Amino acid sequence: MLKKSSKKPLLQRFKISYMAMLVALILLTISALPNLYPAKSWLHVTPQQPLHSELLAIDTQKNVIDFLNQHGFSVEQSMQASQSLPSLNVLLQEPTKSAAAQQALKSEFAQLHVKIVTHQTSPDWLQSLGLAPIKLGLDLNGGVLFVLDVDLVKAQQEQLNSAYEQTKTIIRDEKARGVRLQQNAQGFELHALPAAKDELLAVQAQLLKRFERLAATVHTQGKLTTVAFSFSEQGSSEFDKEVMSKTLTTLRGRIEELGITEAVTQRQGKQRIRIELPGVQDPSEAKRIIGATASLDFYQLKEYGGKAFTLQNGGTINLDPIAIFSGQHINNAHSGRDEWGKPLVQLSLDSQGGEAMSAFSKRNIGKPMATVYSEYYKNSQGNVVKKSEVINVANIAQHLSNQFSITNMQSPQAAQDLALLLRAGSLTAPVTIVQEQTIGPSLGADNINNGLAALMLGMGITLAFMALWYRRLGLVANIALLLNLTALVGLMSLLPGVVLTLPGIAGLVLTIGMAVDTNVIIFERIKEERRKGRAPYQAIEQGYQQAFSTIFDANITTMITAIILYGIGYGPIKGFAITLALGLITSVFTGVYVSKALSQTLYLKLANKRGVTA
Repeated sequence: MLKKSSKKPLLQRFKISYMAMLVALILLTISALPNLYPAKSWLHVTPQQPLHSELLAIDTQKNVIDFLNQHGFSVEQSMQASQSLPSLNVLLQEPTKSAAAQQALKSEFAQLHVKIVTHQTSPDWLQSLGLAPIKLGLDLNGGVLFVLDVDLVKAQQEQLNSAYEQTKTIIRDEKARGVRLQQNAQGFELHALPAAKDELLAVQAQLLKRFERLAATVHTQGKLTTVAFSFSEQGSSEFDKEVMSKTLTTLRGRIEELGITEAVTQRQGKQRIRIELPGVQDPSEAKRIIGATASLDFYQLKEYGGKAFTLQNGGTINLDPIAIFSGQHINNAHSGRDEWGKPLVQLSLDSQGGEAMSAFSKRNIGKPMATVYSEYYKNSQGNVVKKSEVINVANIAQHLSNQFSITNMQSPQAAQDLALLLRAGSLTAPVTIVQEQTIGPSLGADNINNGLAALMLGMGITLAFMALWYRRLGLVANIALLLNLTALVGLMSLLPGVVLTLPGIAGLVLTIGMAVDTNVIIFERIKEERRKGRAPYQAIEQGYQQAFSTIFDANITTMITAIILYGIGYGPIKGFAITLALGLITSVFTGVYVSKALSQTLYLKLANKRGVTA
């Protein structure tokens, strides 16, 4: 028999571990709280031009609200967002109709800009901690799915064309008069007679220095030496990887510029990219920006020779085939208006682009410089074709550095789109949207309701079974189960990049089963120890200790499966894998450690009431 006073060392022994578990549970519970406050979609209405802001403040606000109510878009709440730039925020009674209301307002009020904006409804103190609800996937929040095909063959061909054009310049610079250049199906060739062998080697060295991924193959036929240039096998593979990496980075930048924070952008197969845009109710703008393959380059004019480019307003102009610098050196871009009210784009260059512009403008003050806009499109035969046109030709009035403007844009919308594309970066390869799927927000809401109903049903039956079958230990298991679900939701809310999908809800249901399974194994071990005649406290200690290896083995094999699913899966499969993996972690934490602490605490409390322990 142990005296009551002997329990103090035992409590001190577990005090630190209990406090650590308590702190972890409190932090995860706080991070789960924002999920009780779902975000709401508002219509953000602003004037197209700041000059017309007073019209919105005085008359248009009432007209907008009346129009929405009359056309079946019942307004729940409206408020003015700013005094300096009057604008209107409108919340509909049915937020799922926000996209339809947006289109109706655009058609009726051409002078207004209407955007759907998501606002958090959680308390300010939660938002100040940077906490937000779990990000919902496409099948729960509604939205748009795009699958893009990246034309790597076309990208390689463009690189070879660039190398071909630069080879012409190298031949002129090296004064290699005996060297002749010719294109072929695989790339291009240099031909030279023995008298021009040194010039041929100089041109070859300069070209391979600029294009490291090209391979040179030399063969001789009679007196004629031929050097063929094409992509090496390794160079081709490295180039494709680089193009895919740059394309992913650029697309992510464009999505961020659109203000979509919960997008999923990942590589799918060798040359495809999968983009999920949850919550996007108007896919037209996203499609226009994401699918755009625009690039911008700056060229010097050539009076004689050069390469012919089409002017935007008709006609042609000859430019140096090698750009002064390209859009990849643009750090920032903003649309605006000049002193005559015409749209323009203000550019800011990086150090390399600034140096190139500074050196060129210093030598060419008073001379023209052309801005060439290029994009890919499919012709009537279905082939991807690159179209380049000169959108601006302006004289360099002064020595420029890393900041200047592109003027004479066609429209404010064209200026805004160009600025957005330049900020996010241009695509180095043409992309084609091969799959597009739109899921309405009402369908997403149905998925959430059905998924949560299944979760609650499964959880209710499980709680009832454990309470009836294991009595006191069942109470411990049920508390641990509720803590497990809370911890899992909190962990998913806390980790960046975690998205909850409909299969993810299935993962939550599975997590409940695994957590209960853990407790069943432990409790059956405890029963065995009690049948052997052990005291309650010893039975609990031995039950948890002996069951741990079995639980660990079962969970580690399931974790391996979850990792594999996450690595090779896309979309919903990845969402299921994330929920499963995180559920395994929280199940072990609550099912083993937390429930053990609760069992021991319950035993000590009962023993304290009786005065002694057996």
